[in-house]
Amino acid sequence: FTTMSGRSVDLYIYTDHGNAARCHHAMTSLKKSMLWDEEAYGREYDLDIFNIVAVNDFNAGAMENKSLNIFNSKLVLADPETATDTDYLLIEAIIAHEYFHNWSGNRVTCRDWFQLSLKEGFTVYRELQFSGEMNDRDVKRIEDVELLRNRQFPEDAGPLAHPIRPDSFIEINNFYTPTVYEKGAEVIGMLHTLMGDAAYRAGCDLYFSRHDGQAVTCDDFLACMQACTDIDLEQFSLWYSQAGTPTVTAQHRYDIAQKKLVLSLTQQTAPTPGQSEKPPLHIPVKIGLIAKSDGRDLLSPATQVLHLREQQQDFVFENISEDALPSFLRGFSAPVKLVTDLTDDDLFWLMAHDSDGFNRWDAGQTALQRLLLRNTASGEYGYLPDSAKNVFQNLLEEHGGDTHLRAMALTLPSENYLGQLMPMIDVDGIHAARRGLMQVIGETFYQKWQEIYRALTPLAGTIYQPNPQQIGARALRNLALRYIQAAKPADAALLASEQYHDARNMTDRIGALKVLADLDTPQSTQALSGFYDFAKNDPLLLDKWFAVQALADHPDNVGRVASLTQHPDFTLKNPNRLRSLLGNFAHGNPVHFHRADGQGYRLLADAVIAVNRLNPQAAARIVAPLGQWRRYDAQRQALMEAELRRILAEKDISNDLYEIISKSLG
Repeated sequence: FTTMSGRSVDLYIYTDHGNAARCHHAMTSLKKSMLWDEEAYGREYDLDIFNIVAVNDFNAGAMENKSLNIFNSKLVLADPETATDTDYLLIEAIIAHEYFHNWSGNRVTCRDWFQLSLKEGFTVYRELQFSGEMNDRDVKRIEDVELLRNRQFPEDAGPLAHPIRPDSFIEINNFYTPTVYEKGAEVIGMLHTLMGDAAYRAGCDLYFSRHDGQAVTCDDFLACMQACTDIDLEQFSLWYSQAGTPTVTAQHRYDIAQKKLVLSLTQQTAPTPGQSEKPPLHIPVKIGLIAKSDGRDLLSPATQVLHLREQQQDFVFENISEDALPSFLRGFSAPVKLVTDLTDDDLFWLMAHDSDGFNRWDAGQTALQRLLLRNTASGEYGYLPDSAKNVFQNLLEEHGGDTHLRAMALTLPSENYLGQLMPMIDVDGIHAARRGLMQVIGETFYQKWQEIYRALTPLAGTIYQPNPQQIGARALRNLALRYIQAAKPADAALLASEQYHDARNMTDRIGALKVLADLDTPQSTQALSGFYDFAKNDPLLLDKWFAVQALADHPDNVGRVASLTQHPDFTLKNPNRLRSLLGNFAHGNPVHFHRADGQGYRLLADAVIAVNRLNPQAAARIVAPLGQWRRYDAQRQALMEAELRRILAEKDISNDLYEIISKSLG
C-alpha cells in the first residue's frame, strides 16, 4: 500500500496452511480502510509493515496490537463457497475497525479502563461510517440500529445497565459490552450531528494532534470537540456518565389558519442500578415534514436538527403551507426509544413516502410492531389490516429501487425486539403472533412471492459478487422462500432442496438450509447430512452447521441442541463452536430457549458451569439471557433464578461470571 505521502507499506496476512486463497477479501478490505482513513480523517499509517494473524481459537473478534492485529479466523477467511454475504460485510467492517485503532486506540490511547469507550466507541463509529460508504448506507444504518435495539437496549434496561464510561468493575473483561461499543458509537454520532461535518473533522484533527502519543480520557476528547464548536457540550457530556435508554415522546399539531406546525417533545429516562435520578440530556432530533398530499419534503433543508435539552420542549415551524406528517428522528439521530402520536395509517403512509430511507423502514417496523403486539394480546394471530396489505402489495410490485431495503421493509420485527416492548415478555404469544402474520402474508401474496423467487433465481447462477445489488437480490429471494414456507411448507421444502443443491454460493445454500432445518422432511435430513459431509473438515463451516440447527424453529429444538452438545465435533473449548450452538440457541431462539419446562435454561446453565472452568470470559458472555429473568412470567422466573443460583453456588466460580450473575440477581 502506498500512503498519501508516498511511503510504501508491506501488508501481510498469516493463517493456517491451505487458507491463503481465502484471504483476498480481507486484504482488499485492509487497503480500502487505509485509503478511507486518509481521506475521511487525514490519518496516514506510520510504519513500514502491517500484519494480520488469523487464529481459530480466540475469545474476541480481533485485537488491535500495533502492526500485529490478531483476528478470529471467521473474520478473515472468505470465499463464495464458504462465506455468506453477512460474512463478507463483517470481515470488511472488522478489518477496518482494527486498522482504525492504529490512531484511535494506539497512537492515542486510554488513561485507564474506565475510558474504554474513548477508543472503542470512537472506533466503532469510524467503522460504521466506513461501512456505510463502502456499501448501502441506509441498509447499513438499519443493521446498526437493529443490533443496538436487540443487544444494547436490553442491557440498558436490565440489572447490568451502566454508562458508556462506567465507574466500577470487578472483572475488566466484562467491560467489553454493547453499551461501551455500540452506544459509545452512537454518542460520537450525536456529536457529529450537533457539530456538523467541518467542526467534527476539526475536533478530530485537534484530538489526534494534541494527544498523539498520550494516554487520555473521554473528557480530553470532549475538550477538543468543544474547542471546535460554539455549541455548549457540558450538558451533552452527561451521555458519558448516565446509564439507561431515554424515551422521547413526540406529538404534533397543525394550525391551518396560521400555517404553523408545532412539535412537542418530552424525554424521560427510567432509573437504573445506582442512578435513580436522571437529569435531561442534550438530544439531537433530526426532523423532516412530509406533505400529506403528495409526500413532498416541506422543509428546506429537508432534514433539520432540533436540540432537545429540557424534559419538555415545543418546536414551532412557521409558513407550513399544508398539513404534514413529521418524520421523527431521521437516520436514528439519537439512541432513544421513540413514542409518537402517529397512527398506524400515518406510519404505513410514511413507509411509502418518506425521503429518509431509514425512517421509511422504521415507520413500517413500528406499525408492524404495534400490529403484532395487538395480535399477541388478542390471540388473533393472523390479522392483517387493509392498510398493511396495501403497503405490502406496493412493495412486492415495486420495480427497481433498493432491493435490499425492500427486503428489510418486508421482514417482520424480531421476536426478541417485540419482547422488549412488553412489560412482561409473552414468549409463546409473540411467537404465535409472528408466525401467524408470516403465514397470512405468505398466503395473501403467495403468487407474488413465487414470482419474485423465480425472477431472482437466474442471479443465483451468475458469478458471485458481494456488492449491494447482488446482496439485496439474494436477501429478497431468500425472504420470499421464507414466506413461501410460512404459507405452504411442502412447496418450500421442494424449492429449498433444489436451491440447496444448485447453490453456487454460501448465502443461497445457508438460506435454503435454514428453511429445511425447520421442517421434518426427507429433504431436510438429506440437506443437513450433506452439509455436514461438506463442512466436517472446515471449522468455520462446521460452526454454520451447528448455528443453523440452534436457530431452527423445530418442534424439539431443545432436544436437538442437547444432542448436538454430544456430537464428536462439538467442543466447549473453542469459543466459536460454543457461540455457534449454545450462544445462538440462548440469544437467538427465544421460544425454544424459554420453553416452559426450563430445559433450555438447564442446558445453558450446565454449559456455563463447564465453560467457567475452561474459559471464564466465554462463560460470562453466554450466560446473559438468564440475567433477564425478571422480565418473564412467574414460572419462568423461578426456573431461571434457580439456574442462576445453581451457577453462583459453584465453589470455583470466576470473577467474570460472579460479577454478571450477582448483579443479575441483585
